[in-house]
Amino acid sequence: MREKTAELLDWYDRHARVMPWRVGPVDRRAGVRPDPYAVWLSEVMLQQTTVAAVKDYFNRFITRWPTVADLAAADDADVMGEWAGLGYYARSRNLLKCARVIVAEHGGVFPRTREALLALPGIGPYTAAALSAIAFDAPEVVVDGNVERVMARQFGIRTPLPAAKPEIQEAAAKLTPKERPGDYAQAVMDLGATVCTPKNPACGLCPWQQGCVARRAGDAAELPLKTPKKPKPTRFGIAYVARRSDGAWLLERRPDRGLLGGMLGWPGSAWDTAPKPAPPLAGAWERLNEEARHTFTHFHLRLKIEVTQVAIGVTADCGEFITADRFRPAELPTVMRKVYDLAHLEFKELT
Repeated sequence: MREKTAELLDWYDRHARVMPWRVGPVDRRAGVRPDPYAVWLSEVMLQQTTVAAVKDYFNRFITRWPTVADLAAADDADVMGEWAGLGYYARSRNLLKCARVIVAEHGGVFPRTREALLALPGIGPYTAAALSAIAFDAPEVVVDGNVERVMARQFGIRTPLPAAKPEIQEAAAKLTPKERPGDYAQAVMDLGATVCTPKNPACGLCPWQQGCVARRAGDAAELPLKTPKKPKPTRFGIAYVARRSDGAWLLERRPDRGLLGGMLGWPGSAWDTAPKPAPPLAGAWERLNEEARHTFTHFHLRLKIEVTQVAIGVTADCGEFITADRFRPAELPTVMRKVYDLAHLEFKELT
């Protein structure tokens, strides 16, 4: 196993991906240590999200809030606005909670052990292991989706996911070294992301090709096996977009708990099989011909859109009018921005 680990680390030294939150192998050997804040921020952002999608968000966050203390002191709405479009919005709420606990209870310094990290808001087993290994070089077993794929193929694990997770964790533990565990963790993830890819793996470029059970069997592209998912149901809703004659838009902040918690959005009906109309104010509402469609983790959503223009002084049952100079469509979550894109075109035609 040591030889196998050495082969991968040698490959990583030559092929490591360059990322804004990562300290590369050359710099690490020169004594540069990863910033735990940057590692944590990137790992939270990367949950259920691709590296390509995360890079710009990470750069904006780290520029605006360069330390965990800066983030802890940030206004909730500002953080939610910067997070908009990244999805899985509970992560942004937990990000703030965690930053504030680190500042209040740990003096702004990240705990070093997996156990202490697990006690922080929003940090689960994977993030705790990744942060402990990458930031502090602890020999923790780090298993994300890329690592699952690599291990399933290397060891020929044919149990379907998610039932295979304990077996894969055990296989990954056998290879996790005590030296350079942080580089090793990132090396396996890089291997899965760039060589041992879900489709058409480049086995000829893999430093582990000789010992790969799946390669010998000729079925690498089939692994890991996965239990078929149930079809996602479709929910329906109505979004109400009201614009005042001075250009202000009626928006509401969603409850902290639940889907899109804490994010700005358009007033609307419940999302279910038969939504009931619930306009937030009296007006001449017109329904658009097009719907906003979006897919969440567990369901598809189809939103009918109703629009109206109202005079200054009109009051609403919920939310508040955001003036044109304060309204930033980019700070809306993706589904709400889809509604805006369609409604905005309608208002342009009206004017």
